[in-house]
Amino acid sequence: MNRSEKAAVIEAIKARAEKAPFTVLTDFKGMSVEELTNLRVSLRKAGGEYHVVKNTLARIALTDGTHAAIKDKFHDNCGVAFGYDDPVAVAKALSDFAKQSKLFELRCASLDGKALDAAQIDALAKLPGREQLLGQLLGTMNAVPTNFVSLFANLLRGLLYALKGIEEQKGKAA
Repeated sequence: MNRSEKAAVIEAIKARAEKAPFTVLTDFKGMSVEELTNLRVSLRKAGGEYHVVKNTLARIALTDGTHAAIKDKFHDNCGVAFGYDDPVAVAKALSDFAKQSKLFELRCASLDGKALDAAQIDALAKLPGREQLLGQLLGTMNAVPTNFVSLFANLLRGLLYALKGIEEQKGKAA
């Protein structure tokens, strides 16, 4: 690979890393091409992509970028997963694949510049997805006005019963 090809690879990695808020460094030693293809397909469905890169080029590409926290972790056989949309979905896809394949291993990650270890990636994978979290938030936001309306309806109902009682007493007295 000559200098211009290396520069092109570095720029491509840098562009992907800057576009992705979530970057995961993995070990894939001994895996077959078919297994890596299955991983790439599952990551594409989750809104990410997976690349095998040269360690030196990846180190250079991640220097002075958002994911500089993990640039020194590149050694041996490394693959990089970039998550563009939902970091939880990408973490779930990687974690599920790591459970299925004994050769695949999560090393570390960077979420918006904050370094995460393998245990933190698994914890992120156990969180509910974006849609489920939005549903819970909407349910909570909807519960407050509903309870507020119910509270005032009960107050008005009590006032109505009191006024009706006073009307009946005055009707009996007259």
